[in-house]
Amino acid sequence: MTKIELKHVSKTIHKNEVLHDISFMMESGKIYGFQGVNGSGKTMLMRIIIGLIHPTNGSVEINGKVLGRELEFPESIGFLLENPAFLDRYSGYSNLKLLAEIQNNISDAEIKEVLSLVGLNEEASKKKYRKYSLGMKQRLGIAAAIMENPDIIILDEPTNALDMAGVELVKGILQKQKERGALCILSCHDLPVLESLSDEIIKLEKGKIIEHISLSKAGGGTEF
Repeated sequence: MTKIELKHVSKTIHKNEVLHDISFMMESGKIYGFQGVNGSGKTMLMRIIIGLIHPTNGSVEINGKVLGRELEFPESIGFLLENPAFLDRYSGYSNLKLLAEIQNNISDAEIKEVLSLVGLNEEASKKKYRKYSLGMKQRLGIAAAIMENPDIIILDEPTNALDMAGVELVKGILQKQKERGALCILSCHDLPVLESLSDEIIKLEKGKIIEHISLSKAGGGTEF
């Protein structure tokens, strides 16, 4: 069971407060949707949960350990943020192979399986990254995030540059990750997609939570 708790998280950059007094809790087996316009604080909040940036005030606790003090980074996490960094001269498969060698947890066959899962067939997986379309790059980023079945999955705008079939593919992948017990966090400008996937939606505006809604898949929702 994975639990993430944000306690009064604020972040100030160059005297500008980009996050203000953010507090909420998340747990395994649920999908949490971050909603808000560009500049509302979604990506900054994701970076803080990942541990790439530390809050100015407040704390993030993962299973009771304070991120940045008792824990440098979450122990089991996969993420896709804007502009994922891959090596242009390497193929999609080779890029994932390099990443997989850091932990050495998955086999070559499992890497090929996850590439197929995100819609990159054998021909596409052998193509150099610099020749990838925006949609293919997005699919590879999703593959990198999920390939080791991490406890926490964070996807920032995973449906960008994808066609309708690609969006449905992402929805199916996230549902399966949720079913195996992952804690999933995503942002998406497509509100119907966000609502169809999320168990809870955290709506941000100018760095503040203005709504936190629990969605019932049977219909309706409860604000709390």
